[in-house]
This record gives sequence, C-alpha cells and structure tokens, in this order.
Amino acid sequence: MTAIGDGPEGGKMTLVLVTGVSGAGKSSALKALEDMGFEAIDNLPLSLLGRLVAPGGFPHPIAAGIDIRTRDFGADAFLEQIAQLRARADVDVKVLFMDCDDQVLTRRYAETRRRHPLAVDRPVADGIRQERNLLAPLRKQADVVMDTSEMSLGAQKAAMEDHFGGQGDPGLPIFVVSFSYKNGVPRDADLVFDVRFLRNPHYDLNLRPLTGQDEAVGEHVAGDPDFEGFFNRLTDLLEPLLPRYAEEGKSYLTIAIGCTGGRHRSVYVSERLGAWLTEKGEKARVRHRDLDKR
Repeated sequence: MTAIGDGPEGGKMTLVLVTGVSGAGKSSALKALEDMGFEAIDNLPLSLLGRLVAPGGFPHPIAAGIDIRTRDFGADAFLEQIAQLRARADVDVKVLFMDCDDQVLTRRYAETRRRHPLAVDRPVADGIRQERNLLAPLRKQADVVMDTSEMSLGAQKAAMEDHFGGQGDPGLPIFVVSFSYKNGVPRDADLVFDVRFLRNPHYDLNLRPLTGQDEAVGEHVAGDPDFEGFFNRLTDLLEPLLPRYAEEGKSYLTIAIGCTGGRHRSVYVSERLGAWLTEKGEKARVRHRDLDKR
C-alpha cells in the first residue's frame, strides 16, 4: 500500500515524525513507512528539521526518526518544533510514538545483549525509567501511540499501513481489534466490549478448530438468542459517538472486542462490526490480535 501525500504540487507536505522509547520498534516503523513510499530519515538532528520542511520542499512524503540518540535532542525543543509545524498550512504533520511494556523491553535488551542508550553502566530498567520520564510530554502530544508489546513485525507493518497508508483519505480511521482476555486488554483501546457472555463455540468439538471467520462459527455465535439484541444496542451506542470523536479532532479510534481465547466470539463480532462500519461509510479496519496464538 502506498502512502498518499499532496506534496509540493498540492501545496502541502506530508511529514511523519517517529519517536518513542528505545527498543519499541522505531527502526521497523521507519522501514514500513519507507515501503509505503515515504522518504525515511533516521536520527535526524532537530536543528535540521526546519530545513527539511522548508517551503517548496520535498517531492515525497517524509518520515523522520527523532529520539534520545539525536545529538541535540530535547523534549521541550522537539515540542516547540512540532507546534511550529502544526501551525503551518503547507505541512501535514503527524507524530508517531512507539511504546512497549517495560518487561518486554527488558527482555528484548537481554535477548539482543544491547545496552540501553541511557544505561551504559547501569541496569536496563534504570535507563527505561529515565527515558520514559524524558519522553512523557512527547507521548501526550502524539497523534498515534503504537504499543508493540504483543506485535510481531508483520502485525506492526500492517498497523503502520492502517494508520499511514491512506494519508489523503477523509474521515476518522477506526480500528476494530479482537483479543483474548488471557493475553490482556489492548493498551491502545479507546472502547472495550466484553463478549464472553455469548454462546461459546469452543465447547463444540466440530467448531473448536475453526475461527470466527468461518461461516459455521458465525452461525453458532449469531444463533445465540441474545446476539441480535446485543449487536443492535452496540451499533446504536456507537452511531452517535463516531461523529463526536471526529469533531473532537481525534486522529483514530480503536474499538477492542474481547472473549476468552480471542479466536471465536470476539473475531466474529469484530468482523460484523467492521462490516457495519464500512456500510456506514466509515474508514474501518479489522485486526485479530490473538487469532494465531494458542
């Protein structure tokens, strides 16, 4: 999928600033953006950012990685640059903050035997803690916060395409994510719905190996006498909320649907909800976080 940006000819430059905690996947994010047609630049000094987006600028969308490795990095200075860019009519700027659970970060550093950039002679946990404190103001200002704790590289690339693959498309991007409660609630969820009350296909030996994407499982879940009433109330709840979220200026909305194993009920309900949103003309993408996990 190729990113869409107006570029200089359309009078507007597309710019994604990639930052976040070390080890959360910033390099992979930049590579994914590069694959989508962005000109990717890592470890860009803040002093050069203004030149990069000079009026009349670059012919392609730009993705720039800026973090604590940057020579002149400072959260306050970075926030000031972001504010200046957002005030410009010729630049469409988005800030992507890559995040990850502390325990997962610690494990990644142990597996790769790398040192945290802020903990050269101290435990990794100290560096992670210090970096979080430094970057907290940036995280609050981010347009997209991507938590890679449970993401494979493939899932991360798909999420990047969801967020940045249609920069020119109007409307509020809505992500419907199915998940298993055994693996925790998605940390980036805005709305969470628990569908464990629905009839469970897991207890039917013929349906157990299948998923909510299979017709037989869908018929089983939809056959629950309470399903239609629940689904109608769910859509009645969401319909008036969506335009309000868009008016608020929200960059995206994540709706998480959970069940016990993340393979049957939550998958089917997510697919149904995604189809309903699409019929309503919304920009809806459906992802199944735990579908391949056992």
